[in-house]
Amino acid sequence: MAEKATGATATKRARKAVAGDSGEGTVNTRHKTSTTTAGRVAATSRTHTPAGTGARGGAESVDPAELPVRPGEDPWTAAEVAELHGELDGELVRLRAEIEAAEAAITGLMRDSNDGAGDDQVDAGTKNINRESELALANNARDSLAQTERALARLEGVGFGVCESCGQAVGKARLQAFPRATLCVQCKAKQERR
Repeated sequence: MAEKATGATATKRARKAVAGDSGEGTVNTRHKTSTTTAGRVAATSRTHTPAGTGARGGAESVDPAELPVRPGEDPWTAAEVAELHGELDGELVRLRAEIEAAEAAITGLMRDSNDGAGDDQVDAGTKNINRESELALANNARDSLAQTERALARLEGVGFGVCESCGQAVGKARLQAFPRATLCVQCKAKQERR
């Protein structure tokens, strides 16, 4: 997977490592598949609910006092909530651009796959690996997009910062490191042991 190691990417990886999270949350998406006239399946796309569909809408409407914290943590401030909201919004923009680029690359690879007349096995294998890699990257980005949209809707609505398993606070530090977290550290550890 050819991912550019930018400062922001390295920071996000470090945040994930600190948060002890490899990505989580249930992602419900609908698949749309189209078939070409030759019977081949074209690139798959998913539909997502738009961000900002929470009950309140916008960082300004989030009351920091309503967000749960673990014992010993400082309460959320308006500046921290605005920073978290801005980070989630920025992640949405980045992921949507990444998905568009991946879909364009997949379209090009699908179009070029018909030009394989005379290719040897190595060339055909390389094209298949490239196509599968782009599909995997696009699917990972779609899953991350759905999780980010869900986190933003929870932040603007109800339930942000509450563990979906035990109902306790996820923790302010964990959410600052990984805003899409839906489980507290203990419940996430239990889930990974299964």
